[in-house]
Amino acid sequence: MKPLILISNDDGYEAKGINDLIDMVRELGDILVCAPEGPRSGQSCAFSATVPLTLTRRSQEAGVEVWSCNGSPVDCVKMALANLCPRKSDLVIGGINHGDNASVNTHYSGTMGVVMEGCMKYIPSVAYSLCDHRADADFEPLRPYILQMTKQVLANGLPKGVCLNVNFPKLSPQPTTNNQHPSYKGIRICRMSAGSWYNEVTRCHHPRGYDYWWMVGHYQNDEPEATDTDRWALDNGYVAVTPTQIDVTAYDAIDVIRKWNL
Repeated sequence: MKPLILISNDDGYEAKGINDLIDMVRELGDILVCAPEGPRSGQSCAFSATVPLTLTRRSQEAGVEVWSCNGSPVDCVKMALANLCPRKSDLVIGGINHGDNASVNTHYSGTMGVVMEGCMKYIPSVAYSLCDHRADADFEPLRPYILQMTKQVLANGLPKGVCLNVNFPKLSPQPTTNNQHPSYKGIRICRMSAGSWYNEVTRCHHPRGYDYWWMVGHYQNDEPEATDTDRWALDNGYVAVTPTQIDVTAYDAIDVIRKWNL
């Protein structure tokens, strides 16, 4: 029996990233897609507790079935596992995201919400993201890396409570021959870098007389000299693979807090 691969994202089922991903991994198993109806970026692990959810089948062909859900990325995974999967999924994949999910973006990402949900269900899970927000981004250079890593996760699994956050830098266009795409320097297994967002809110004035705000902002790498981080890998042309865990306990702080007068 072929592996069952559940795919979702936070850009919506029509996004180029998720459709290119389907094409890349369809040879590896039976593909079930359940993705949001439209963009749901920044929803992290949010799920719908106050509105009803719906499912819509968008397409079905040999080995690939595509559904959309009106909820969040996590809703999509929950709905698929509860209602659509004919058996337990062997792998959950989030992506390919249009835009990176490195550093602290991990905490905001709906793409990471997909794989965190899969991981909490004890299913090996991996997220793929490209540092390119364009709707027509070129995902083809990612193909061999995504195939390689997906095969490895299917073959070896992942430690309990651990998922993978994989980010690809945007490649600069280079002269190529024989229709070859530019390639990456290699893969770095790395930690999440420390970073922060500033000037996150822009105030605007509406012609009808009221103010409104856009969430925008600029990212700052707070440890630019560190060479073992995802941000350094991306800035230097490497694919960044960051093992990410569900357990967020600060173990080093347990004994410190125990000494408080509580």
